[in-house]
Amino acid sequence: MTKSELKIKAIENGTVIDHITANKALHILHVLGLPNSETINVTVAMNVSSSQIGRKDILKIENRELDHEELNQIALIAPKATINIIRDFKPIKKDKILLPENITGIIKCTNPKCITNFESEPITPKFNVISKYPPVVRCHYCEKLIKTEDIDKQFE
Repeated sequence: MTKSELKIKAIENGTVIDHITANKALHILHVLGLPNSETINVTVAMNVSSSQIGRKDILKIENRELDHEELNQIALIAPKATINIIRDFKPIKKDKILLPENITGIIKCTNPKCITNFESEPITPKFNVISKYPPVVRCHYCEKLIKTEDIDKQFE
């Protein structure tokens, strides 16, 4: 290892999220509610060099494996991310994140007149995925298209 390289400690058990779009790691942490009062250690590497995508972020979450719902949330923010499940310091499973065909309750419709935005109507927002990369979704109720920029703004 040369002086110009930085070594990030390996984790014994948990999840590594790699190939996150540069500068989006903090959005993912926010969505996942991390760090929290639990004793979960989180390592964040932001805007690091990547031969595949130019610049990327990396998250290492110790002692926690993400569930399906959490992966769906990450897919909206970082559709090209990869997930590595680590046990006993070894990756036992590696997958690319896949954006599902439908998204429920993760983001809000940007149409102020959509029924999901009325306080008197407790309706959970639902979206159909129109494009997986970059993510574009259509509201199930009012059919408004929500583009990547509008999705990103909701996680800031």
